[in-house]
Amino acid sequence: MTVISTIGKGRIEAFSDGVIAIIITIMVLELKVPHGTAFADLLPTVPVLLSYALSFVYVGIYWNNHHHLFQAARGVTGPIMWANLHLLFWMSLIPFVTSWIGETRDAVAPVASYGIVLLMTAIAYQILAAMLARHDGQGSRLGRAIGHDRKGWLSIVFYALGVVLSLVWPDIGLGAYVAVALFWFIPDRRVERVLSEDEA
Repeated sequence: MTVISTIGKGRIEAFSDGVIAIIITIMVLELKVPHGTAFADLLPTVPVLLSYALSFVYVGIYWNNHHHLFQAARGVTGPIMWANLHLLFWMSLIPFVTSWIGETRDAVAPVASYGIVLLMTAIAYQILAAMLARHDGQGSRLGRAIGHDRKGWLSIVFYALGVVLSLVWPDIGLGAYVAVALFWFIPDRRVERVLSEDEA
């Protein structure tokens, strides 16, 4: 399997950063300014702002973890590039479901769709991470850092559970998505730790 050069790896990171920046920009542009001038006029926009905040945190988490993945990776291949595009595809749907859930709040279909996008994004990230680790080898710094990634797989279980729950209790399903975001809000320093050990 031919390995693309380090320059190629840098291009993937730059492209991914650009797509993620556009995703955040689209979400911001979806926020509508109230027509009134009083603080009370902001109240109807609270659900939209909360859905934006949750999605912003998720996009930030993926950007952070994506950076660490490629920081530790030795190189990339064609299949890895496609796996990266697969991740970006699902992330690009986040603004759409964010807007839908913000406008409808506790409706079944929007909350379930939001969870499905989060679930597929998490699966796509796991595929990308596994391909990078397999390419570098188990003994590589990325392979050592990722390990079995119990945190990532537990998140997928929570997303799936949230989707199922949202079909009956949308608020509880949404609570599951918030719980996963809080779970990941605590920085995952596995890659940083391995990189520090290699530099020592």
